[in-house]
Amino acid sequence: MRIVTDEVEAYSLAQTTPPPAHLQALSEETVATQECPQMLTGPVEGRLLEMLVWVARPKLIVELGTYSGYSAQFMAAALPEDGRLITCELDPDRAQFARERFQDPRIEIRVGPALDTLATIDGPIDLAFIDADKPGYPVYYEEILARLRPNGVLLVDNVLWDGRVVRSDADDDNTKAIRAFNDMVAADDRVEAVMLPIADGLTLCRKK
Repeated sequence: MRIVTDEVEAYSLAQTTPPPAHLQALSEETVATQECPQMLTGPVEGRLLEMLVWVARPKLIVELGTYSGYSAQFMAAALPEDGRLITCELDPDRAQFARERFQDPRIEIRVGPALDTLATIDGPIDLAFIDADKPGYPVYYEEILARLRPNGVLLVDNVLWDGRVVRSDADDDNTKAIRAFNDMVAADDRVEAVMLPIADGLTLCRKK
């Protein structure tokens, strides 16, 4: 199920500032050499993440799920000079692939379970981006929210799960996990949230 039509996606992409050359090359290399290329954040969502960082001016960004480092580099490009980004990756091979292609010394990649890394971060976190295993979303959300400063921003990817969240015949574990997570966020009075039907769905939360 397509969230938007191919024609609308192509038009949106054409009207969006293209990624810089090194990120275009990273995208192409990721698709050509890495498993699960569908996990790659696309250029439209990448630009949106970058734009949100420009607006928020965070000193500390925490990302859960590095993959090839594409989204981390988009966000780091908009950091203030004294800002930093910690990105968490469980798979050491993916972490090494990303690390070798990082061009910004303010990006720090930490390998291992995300909850172990979060336990070492006292905060305050200014902006966080969750793009990791879907059943883990509720726990990641709570751990980040506890460390997020008031009015800090929490972004959550894949919340529409290729449109499966609205299909009555979709009952796989990931779809059920995303549905339950979305309901949890919608009912959480600690945040204000908006879900955007961009890419695979992106929820933006502001901690009250």
